[in-house]
Amino acid sequence: MITGKNYLGEELSNKGNITFKTFNPNQNKETAPVFFEATKEEVSFAVEKAAKAFESYKKKTDIERAEFLEAIATELEANAEALKEIYRAESGLPEGRSNGEFARTAGQLRAFAEMLKEGSWVEAIISNPEGKPDIRRMQVPFGPVAVFGASNFPFAFSTAGGDTASALASGSPVVVKSHPLHAGTGELVSEAIIKAAKKTGMPDGVFSNLNSKGIEVGEWLVKHPKIKAVGFTGSFKAGMALSKLAANRPEPIPVYAEMGSINPVLALPSALEEKGEVWAEHYAGSITAGCGQFCTNPGLILGVEGEALDAFIEKLGEDIAKLAPGVMLSPEIQKQYENSKSEVLSQDGYTQVSKFEGELQPNYGRQEVISVPGATFLQNTNFHKEVFGPFSVVVKCKDKGQLNEVLQQLEGQLTGTVLNADEKELQEYKEAIDSLTETVGRIIYNSVPTGVEVCAAMTHGGPFPATSNAKFTSVGLTAVQRWIRPVSFQDWPETLLPGALKTENPLGILRNVNGKYTTDSL
Repeated sequence: MITGKNYLGEELSNKGNITFKTFNPNQNKETAPVFFEATKEEVSFAVEKAAKAFESYKKKTDIERAEFLEAIATELEANAEALKEIYRAESGLPEGRSNGEFARTAGQLRAFAEMLKEGSWVEAIISNPEGKPDIRRMQVPFGPVAVFGASNFPFAFSTAGGDTASALASGSPVVVKSHPLHAGTGELVSEAIIKAAKKTGMPDGVFSNLNSKGIEVGEWLVKHPKIKAVGFTGSFKAGMALSKLAANRPEPIPVYAEMGSINPVLALPSALEEKGEVWAEHYAGSITAGCGQFCTNPGLILGVEGEALDAFIEKLGEDIAKLAPGVMLSPEIQKQYENSKSEVLSQDGYTQVSKFEGELQPNYGRQEVISVPGATFLQNTNFHKEVFGPFSVVVKCKDKGQLNEVLQQLEGQLTGTVLNADEKELQEYKEAIDSLTETVGRIIYNSVPTGVEVCAAMTHGGPFPATSNAKFTSVGLTAVQRWIRPVSFQDWPETLLPGALKTENPLGILRNVNGKYTTDSL
C-alpha cells in the first residue's frame, strides 16, 4: 500500500505540510495517493542515518553486499505486478516497456552482485620489490551518496536503478530524491529495498527515499556536509545547477550528471544507396520509440547531398508520418517538448520533412522531422539543440569537407552512429569518423542508438555537456567507479590489511602483484 510518506532509513515519516499527487498522462488526471514532501529536518535526519550506517556498511564483505543486492531484486520480483501497474499509471508507458525496464532493473542488481562475488573490482595492486617500501592499494567507498530519480526511467534510472545499485555495491549508503512524476513507484521500490536490507542484516539508514515536488529537497541534500557524491540523470539546466551547488560547498563533492544528447548519426552514401529504405524505417521507429523520451534518441542525422540522401529523407518522412503518436511522461514534459520544438522551428532555413497531422489526445507528442543545409546548420546553432521528444533534424552537407566542419562543431554527445555498406568508404570518411568518435562516449556501427546494454563494457556517458564528467558511465558495471577512491597502505601490518590486500589472498581475487596479474598468494 502506498502511504505517501518518506523513508528515513527504516522509518516512515510525514512531518511536512507540502503535499502533491502524481499524474496519469494516459487518463489525463491525477492519481489518488497523496505524497508528503520531505522537510529540511527529514532530509538531514536521512543523511545523518546514512552517515551512521556507513560506519558499519563499509565493513560488510563483498559477499554480504552481494546478498543484499540479490535480495532487493527478489523483493522487487515478489511485488512485480503491483510495481508495474503503478509504473504504467504514473508514466503512461506501455506494458512492454514496464516489463522490459523491470527486468533490466532486477538484472543490473544481480549483475553488480556477481561483480562483488568475483571481487577484482577493488583493483588491488601490490608493489613490494626487494629493498623498496611495501605498498598495497585498493578502492574504498566514498560515503553517503545522493541519487536523483530520472523522469523517463522510473525503474532503471531511479530508486533502485543503476546509480543506487552501483553505489550500494561500492559500500556507500544511498539517499534517493524520488522523482515527483513517479513517487508511488518510488515508494513501492523503496519498500522492497528496506525489506531486503532488514532480511540481510544491513544497517538502518543504508537506504532512504525522500519525496519532493520542488527543488528545495534536492538542494538541501546536495549541500548536506555528509553527502559525499551525487548521481543525476536529467536536463542540462538541472544538472548544472546541482554541479554548481556541489562545487560551492565548503567541501566540494563530485556530481556525476548525465544531461542529454542529440546523438548524431553519420549516414554514409553507401549505406543510403544500398539500404536507404531499410534505414529510414529503422530510424522512424528509433526517433519515435518511447515518444522520443530516451537520452539516446537520434536527434541529428548527417549526410552528403545526393539522390540517395534525398530518397532516404523522403522515405523517413513517409514512415514517421504513418506511426501513431505516443503519450509523453507528463503534461509539463509535453509542453516543454512543444516549446523546445517551436524554438527550433522559429528559425529560418529549414524544410519540413514530416509532421503528424492527425488529432492528438492530451499529453501526446506530435512527431516531426526537418532538414537543413549544412551551411545553415553551421551558421545557426539553434538547430543543434536537444528537443526532448520525437523530433529529429537531417543535415544535408554539400560535400565531405562541410560534413567534417559540422562534426567538428558539435558538442559532447552520449552516442554517435555510423551507417555504412562499404568498408573502403570508411577510409574515405576517416576524418569524419574520427571527429565523431572524439565527440561521443559510445560509437555505434550500423544500428540505432536507442537502447543501452547493461554490461561491463558499456559506456553511457560522454564529453560535456552530455555529462559532467566524461571519464565515467552511469550504465554497466564500471558505474561503480563513481563512488570509490583509491587508498594505498604502506608497510602496513599484515593483520590490519583488508582481505583484498593480504599476502595469502584469502578472497582469491585477481590482483596486480609487481606488474603481473595473478590470483596467487605472494
